Amino acid sequence: MQTVTTAAANFADVVEIGKLLHGKEKTVYADAGYIGAEKREGMTKQGQTWHIPAKRGSIEAMPEGALKDAAKHEEHMKAAVRSKVEYPLRVMKRQFVYQKVRFKGLAKNTAQILTLLALSILWIARRILLTAAGDVCP
Repeated sequence: MQTVTTAAANFADVVEIGKLLHGKEKTVYADAGYIGAEKREGMTKQGQTWHIPAKRGSIEAMPEGALKDAAKHEEHMKAAVRSKVEYPLRVMKRQFVYQKVRFKGLAKNTAQILTLLALSILWIARRILLTAAGDVCP
């Protein structure tokens, strides 16, 4: 189950991490706004793996060598997983022009977001679906 929460703009993202996780997660992928989340009180769970990008300058400051190459590869792998999640959101924003939430009510906003996400998944799979129907050559 996914969770959506909002906070005031003067709060850091990492403050809301407790509201986003239900506790049964085995692996957590987050963006750089959540640096230090795994160290916050109540966030350490047995067997839970955190994948949060390193600070921008920390890898570049490392001396050249195998350790720096391994760190770059690890950051690339984290980004690869996150990109698979971010792409449907990009399609939703660009193809279906969902740039700004209009506060119509939580139920209407939730319905609109879920509908647009379903449409973005169909948009991503359109070539596969059209090929199966015989309308487009592979």
